[in-house]
Amino acid sequence: MTKKKLQVFLRNLVVILAVFSALNFFVVQNPDETVQTLSKLGSRGQEVRLVQQKLKSLGYYKGAVDGIFGVQTKNAVKAFQRNCGITVDGIAGSKTLKYLGLGSSSSSSGGKYSSNDITLLAKLIAAEARGESYTGQVAVGAVVLNRVRHSSFPDTVSGVIYQKGAFSAVTDSNWNTAPNETSRKAAQDCINGWDPSGGAIYYYNPKKTTNSFMLARPVIKTIGNHVFCR
Repeated sequence: MTKKKLQVFLRNLVVILAVFSALNFFVVQNPDETVQTLSKLGSRGQEVRLVQQKLKSLGYYKGAVDGIFGVQTKNAVKAFQRNCGITVDGIAGSKTLKYLGLGSSSSSSGGKYSSNDITLLAKLIAAEARGESYTGQVAVGAVVLNRVRHSSFPDTVSGVIYQKGAFSAVTDSNWNTAPNETSRKAAQDCINGWDPSGGAIYYYNPKKTTNSFMLARPVIKTIGNHVFCR
């Protein structure tokens, strides 16, 4: 190698080392500003913090919201994935983030629905599922949105909820139940993309239902007192 080529090589090497050093400094010194596109064991950053905060609010995570994806965070992610019926790998990938309401599609999906839609959805959740777990409440709301997207049902939230015979709570005293903070939060989580029902378009309480049509539907899962089905 000639002296000139050696000088060029050394200059390039210095530049490369400087770039790597700067990147390493940014990641290590500023973990809260580093957003991971795939949060998993060992990841650090703001996205991990958001995942922890969401899992904590849902009751899956009991640890510190520190932006460090440790074993406790991984186990919480796996528990959440298991409950949602998606791949249980302990990695907060795009699908898990969507179910948590943290995916990039959350804001765009939310834009399809008005504040009146959210209020009405929260009212139905309060009327139909106020005694259920938070996941069970989200699942009931998800059924409404699954119907909105399904060709066999009206294509609006109000159309689905007020469709004749669709939801018994609409025509009885339960409809007087005012939505609370929990039902509003559940409605927003549905709109953000979380669907614990697994894509169900029907649900019923087997202790109260004798309808042969409902009882014949293929069951997806059971959450609390409700059976969710296709």
